[in-house]
Amino acid sequence: MITVFTPTYNRAYIINKLYTSLCLQTCQDFEWLIVDDGSTDTTESLITSFIEEHKINIRYVKQLNGGKHRAINRGVQLAKGDLFFIVDSDDQLPSNSIETVLTYYTQIADESSFAGVCGLKYYFSGEKVGGDFPYEVLDCNAIDFRYKYNLTGDMAEVFKTSILREYPFPEFENEKFCPEALVWNRISSKYKLRYFNKNIYFCDYLPDGLTAKIVKIRMNSPLASMLHYSELSVMPIPFAQKLKAIINYWRFSFYAKNTFISKVRQIGGGALVMYPFGLLYHLKDLHL
Repeated sequence: MITVFTPTYNRAYIINKLYTSLCLQTCQDFEWLIVDDGSTDTTESLITSFIEEHKINIRYVKQLNGGKHRAINRGVQLAKGDLFFIVDSDDQLPSNSIETVLTYYTQIADESSFAGVCGLKYYFSGEKVGGDFPYEVLDCNAIDFRYKYNLTGDMAEVFKTSILREYPFPEFENEKFCPEALVWNRISSKYKLRYFNKNIYFCDYLPDGLTAKIVKIRMNSPLASMLHYSELSVMPIPFAQKLKAIINYWRFSFYAKNTFISKVRQIGGGALVMYPFGLLYHLKDLHL
């Protein structure tokens, strides 16, 4: 069984569209697990009405607002499925999505080197998110996918739940954001994914979503952002990308309250050469 997991916050106005797409799945071997991250709208009563319709298997949990990464951590612990498929509350699934995921997953289910499978995302307009994907199937880790094969665009990862339990998102006090790439990159150091050339996810990027205001979000969660960039800078990626990661480390470090010495220790003394560039970006960010 697949756990389709949805973290949500004040999305009562649109989550019904995801619900409808789940009801239309050609394969019903899934549960829909929702962690409500402290919504103040009518989300709870709406999901209750979905549950009472008995169309699909739904579980709903509400928690204090703590950010998407905390919701994911809780969802991973509660999940009953062998696979964990994160589907945001403003997105939808094509009717054959669950069936397609299971088709490819059965090919690698017993192979310990795989963390799961990954399909394509499309905009509701019918256009693929990101550039071309010139493969029917590609087996590689997330770092090689981006930096060796130079493939772009958000993807729809479906992880083995047991693997995600090995790699929880770090939680920093008073921070409500942690880049998903931080965990996906950690997983890539040990596991690969089976990428396949099928659309399993429809999305848009709404004005109230994380993507629309990502720089300010990183500014408000500097410790998680710095951790992500410090780890990325020592991964097997092109030198130019390492420099970019170091610049972004310094860029968001100005919002962290820990000492300058501790910041240097985290990224390494050699990274000080990129400090002025990080400062320039920081000064630019002040005008956002």
